[in-house]
Amino acid sequence: MKKILGQSRAVETLRAGLRSGRLAHAWIFAGPRGVGKFTTAIELARIILDPDADADGTVDPDGETSRLIDAAIHPDLHVIRKELAQYSQDAQIRGRKQLNIPIGVLREHILGGMVGEKFVEAPAYRTPARGHSKVFIIDEAELVDPIGQHSLLKTLEEPTAGTYLILVTSRPQRLVPTIHSRCRHAAFVPLDDAAMAQWFDSAGLEVVGPERQWIGEFCDGSPGVALLAARYELHRWHTTLAPMLEDLARGRFPAEMGQTMAALIDGFAVEWVKRHDNASKDAANKDGARFMLMILASHVNRQLADAVQRGRPADAPLRVIDLIADAELQLQANVNLKQVLENLAIQWAQAAAGVRVDSVSV
Repeated sequence: MKKILGQSRAVETLRAGLRSGRLAHAWIFAGPRGVGKFTTAIELARIILDPDADADGTVDPDGETSRLIDAAIHPDLHVIRKELAQYSQDAQIRGRKQLNIPIGVLREHILGGMVGEKFVEAPAYRTPARGHSKVFIIDEAELVDPIGQHSLLKTLEEPTAGTYLILVTSRPQRLVPTIHSRCRHAAFVPLDDAAMAQWFDSAGLEVVGPERQWIGEFCDGSPGVALLAARYELHRWHTTLAPMLEDLARGRFPAEMGQTMAALIDGFAVEWVKRHDNASKDAANKDGARFMLMILASHVNRQLADAVQRGRPADAPLRVIDLIADAELQLQANVNLKQVLENLAIQWAQAAAGVRVDSVSV
């Protein structure tokens, strides 16, 4: 697993299982977004699926197994994502917004059962196409709906020999306790400064000076977030919003702020869909909104740190942190994006002006 940077503890947990010959069949890879969870899942699958891999997990990078995995055509590696809904044989599933992983997608790609009016044989219980093992990776496993999570329990607890399931998640608290109890856990953490510097040196990003510094601070040890910040020019979001955030700090409400944030998020979503085949604009909007709230939270955290350092009252930034958390919950509940952002800006100005604010339904 030489490709894995800065996750020595998680990698050693997996290597110990490989060396013992008793690697668990069900795993939860949990940690912040963009720190290497999915990459590690692919590298573990490379070892599991290669019949010539040694006990320490060394594989031939030019061997047939690796070539098939790198080309995304290995018949025994199954990656389940929300976007698979678009290819469902059930028209109702195809017509849904790609905001979660419905039970029908799990039935088609792991569990088997009735999908619409057709019965699907369970892929998890088929003989491996290449006669060795099978690996199922559920990316963003927190998006599996509750019915789907409970339906996974038997497969997690009693997989067929040579079948491995890896649930990759940045929000493990959204997985039901019975899922947790049936899986081994590998904890992934933000990369430290040295590992991030190594990543920046090898990533080939064309960012320098203040933008490079801002991305380094914003990504908080996540190469994946740093890459997205560079590709989608999130530093421009920061500079666009800076004057408005200064107005808010003075208790003045910038009327254009909600509309500006919504426009930046929409631009992100449009560009995301252009760059990713079969991507959902609704899901991209949610991602963009999450990045916007991260930028706002990063700004407020700096204000809070400055207030503490100078011995000044920190009531206002603490209230704003709560408001940003409330806004995230509202967006998760599919409240209108523009309304949430405009409401946040109004409440932020009130908090900075010393007006007591509580969460407002929008």
